[in-house]
Amino acid sequence: MLRSLGINGLSIGVESGDDSTLALANKGYTAKDIIEQCRKLDEAGIEYYFVYMTGLAGKDKGYKNAVNSAKVFSKVNPRFVHVDSLTLFEGTELYDMARAGTFIPAGEKERLEELKVFIKNLHIRTHLFANTVSNFYPVTAYLPRDKENILSELQYILDTVSEEEMLEYRHNLKSLG
Repeated sequence: MLRSLGINGLSIGVESGDDSTLALANKGYTAKDIIEQCRKLDEAGIEYYFVYMTGLAGKDKGYKNAVNSAKVFSKVNPRFVHVDSLTLFEGTELYDMARAGTFIPAGEKERLEELKVFIKNLHIRTHLFANTVSNFYPVTAYLPRDKENILSELQYILDTVSEEEMLEYRHNLKSLG
């Protein structure tokens, strides 16, 4: 039906492929649903683009989110994967949960480590863009060709930039909004 309407591409804000993170974000679907629906898009010849969000799983849960999301994304064919890093804004449910202590945001280094784990475990040909202001370090890559270089760059940033410097960057983002 979408194809008959002339739609040949969709941007899908899946944000995660990890069921517990999808439930936390009230996405209304599971990793299995993502795979099933994207296979239908493949059959219809409709390209799709994913958005992945580092930090969405919360403190100490980024590794699991990254591995599970990469597994799901690797089972389908997103032409592009766009990565944003979670920024909490007043008036959102996660912001309220963070204020109440029921959601503990991931630190900045953890988010970069999550991005690194996500890229390491992504086994598809795709363009990856993590180059918006929400990302401390901008990344643009064609995978798998650029994988090792990007992983090395991310490790260098993790080794040389402090959590405090990254937090200052995040703080300045919020003051711009």
